[in-house]
Amino acid sequence: MVDLNVFNKEIARPGPFAGATTDARGDTAGTGNPKTIFTVTGDVLVRVFGVCTVDLAGATGTVSVGVTGNTAALIALETATEIDVGGIYVSATQVLGAVALSSVTGPFVVVNGLDIIETVATADITSGNIYYVCLWTPLSEDGKVQAAGNAGF
Repeated sequence: MVDLNVFNKEIARPGPFAGATTDARGDTAGTGNPKTIFTVTGDVLVRVFGVCTVDLAGATGTVSVGVTGNTAALIALETATEIDVGGIYVSATQVLGAVALSSVTGPFVVVNGLDIIETVATADITSGNIYYVCLWTPLSEDGKVQAAGNAGF
């Protein structure tokens, strides 16, 4: 029996946004958009939030976190320039410094091994950085979440 109140933790550190560079993180037209931030196997229950370590820049660029077919399912679409260092990206509005776990949306059920993705839209995000934390628990025997593509860690 799975205890749905006990969560594992996985941290994805995909490296800085550099949308002015072809195919880099933040390039809306690049091959890396959307970017897989967590690989999922089986069925899992998740809560995901981002932590901004460097102010995001990029005019009207937006970012969201979800799955294929529902790119803002886990964290709502937010304008990049509204996400600042020290902010916790939990929804269409960031929270500065500290946030109650109940403010982190979810938990969400992710099934059939759908990976968790970050999608940049509208315009490139040219600089800044967010890392993501996924609190997860398996729902199926093969349920697991693993950080994808950590850069520099």
